[in-house]
Amino acid sequence: MSATSLTALARTSDPQTVLRRFLALDAVVTGANGLAYLAVSGPLGRLLGVESSLLLALGAFLAVYAGAVALLASRARPADLPVRAVIEANLAWTVLSLVALALWLSPTTAGAVWTVLQALTVAGFAGLQYAALRIRQGSSD
Repeated sequence: MSATSLTALARTSDPQTVLRRFLALDAVVTGANGLAYLAVSGPLGRLLGVESSLLLALGAFLAVYAGAVALLASRARPADLPVRAVIEANLAWTVLSLVALALWLSPTTAGAVWTVLQALTVAGFAGLQYAALRIRQGSSD
């Protein structure tokens, strides 16, 4: 993704703000997902064909993770190492979601589609954050 298209997507040309916006978007989406898993794990579990206890555990993890990403996004200049940790965690989540779907989950069709869509969304966040980090690093040289 080019710097121009990335900054257009973030609606700013400031590399610092681009990175912070993509981190914040990740935090909002992840937090909403986590809260949904916590609040309605039973109905979602039935819809997705996943144990509600698994959704509760994932919801708690995602809520905490989203809080940490939001805290990072709130920094005037998020440090490279924590940003890289978020990117790597997002990539790990993507891989683990797809591996879980292939090896041990037996979801409904809706659950399988949801698992793939959320994995692709999280991979997209990782890609946007990586590109924004690279642009920021290039602008500070």
